[in-house]
Amino acid sequence: MLLSHWFRRLHRWATPFIACTFLIVLSTGILLQLKKNLPWVQPPTAKSTGTIPGITFEEMLATVRADPRLQVESWKDVNRVDFRPKDGVVKIDALNRWEMQIDVASGAVLSVAYRRSDLIESIHDGSWFHSSAKLWIFLPSAVILLLLWVTGIVLFIQPWLRKSRGRTAVAPSGGTRP
Repeated sequence: MLLSHWFRRLHRWATPFIACTFLIVLSTGILLQLKKNLPWVQPPTAKSTGTIPGITFEEMLATVRADPRLQVESWKDVNRVDFRPKDGVVKIDALNRWEMQIDVASGAVLSVAYRRSDLIESIHDGSWFHSSAKLWIFLPSAVILLLLWVTGIVLFIQPWLRKSRGRTAVAPSGGTRP
């Protein structure tokens, strides 16, 4: 009885504490699960003409520099270069979250789109809010959520455990309880 009292108290006070972070993690997690299906989150990988690289890094940089949306002047303005040999595509992500996909065989621009998946991921893990938020807010919220899950399962199972104990208990008169 005492244990279930503390479990209920934990649920009552811990739930409001983690409600906001849980909502953030849940909603961004849903978006991240669907990122390959939602072009708004992450641009789909474009189709290329070939898979054998026919362009140099200098040509890629010149192509990216030519589009003002990416705001790239040098490789220092590039966040990531993602080469997909099977698809024949190189994805170049600028620091401002714009992505250009280039055909590695011809050097043609296949796609230019805003990429939100990295932003959503940083919100998801808490690092977008502050560098310390990840460890001091989101991690404790996750631990508390785990405790709420465990105590919730215990509280859910407890009535059945009580019933099963009551059925097998022996009554003082020597018979079994109904």
